Amino acid sequence: MIRVNIEDTGITVSGHAQRLPGAPPGHNIICAAVSTLTLTLIEGLEKVAGVEIDGTEAPGYVRIIWKDRLNEVGHALVSTYVLGLQGVQGSYGEIEIVTAP
Repeated sequence: MIRVNIEDTGITVSGHAQRLPGAPPGHNIICAAVSTLTLTLIEGLEKVAGVEIDGTEAPGYVRIIWKDRLNEVGHALVSTYVLGLQGVQGSYGEIEIVTAP
């Protein structure tokens, strides 16, 4: 299970999804989709929204922290990121999305 925690100050992605039947190791479509969405979010926040971020990355773990409040473009990118995650979740499951109140 992949868990995505979305807070006012950043996002944490942790865990791994089960491989689909018949998929060899390293060929997990769910993990690949979440990784692609997350890396695109990082690039978008930095290069499109101009948001300064700090990050930590390890196998099965990514932490993104924005140094200041998100601007309007940053909020739009995070909202779009969540839509992408929900699409993967709806098709394959294996993702838990938690948002701060």
